[in-house]
Amino acid sequence: QVQLVESGGGLVQPGGSLRLSCAASGRTFSSYAMGWFRQAPGKEREFVADISRSGSSTYYGSSVKGRFTISRDNAKNTVYLQMNSLKPEDTAVYYCAGRSEFKNIAAIVGTTSYDYWGQGTQVTVSS
Repeated sequence: QVQLVESGGGLVQPGGSLRLSCAASGRTFSSYAMGWFRQAPGKEREFVADISRSGSSTYYGSSVKGRFTISRDNAKNTVYLQMNSLKPEDTAVYYCAGRSEFKNIAAIVGTTSYDYWGQGTQVTVSS
């Protein structure tokens, strides 16, 4: 069992930056690939980014590629999402998620590929 707790959300102006963190409990954090998703009001949960167990491989959704960076520190049981050049359309609740099984790229963008979820953290981009 893995418990995930997100932090770092808040209110930021357009063009600004935020860094989200997701702290995982348990000793097997490095056994899980990790992902970030987001959900805006009235919309489906959207894939943002994914990182492999070692951190050597990353994948991004098209709407955030080039602006967001996912990283992890297995010694600290933490995954990060650095968000730059934020836009109002980035406003959403951001969730981190963990998956224990290898999935191909077509699968990792889907919520059903992930076994564990955090409670989410609100990010609001507004002037």
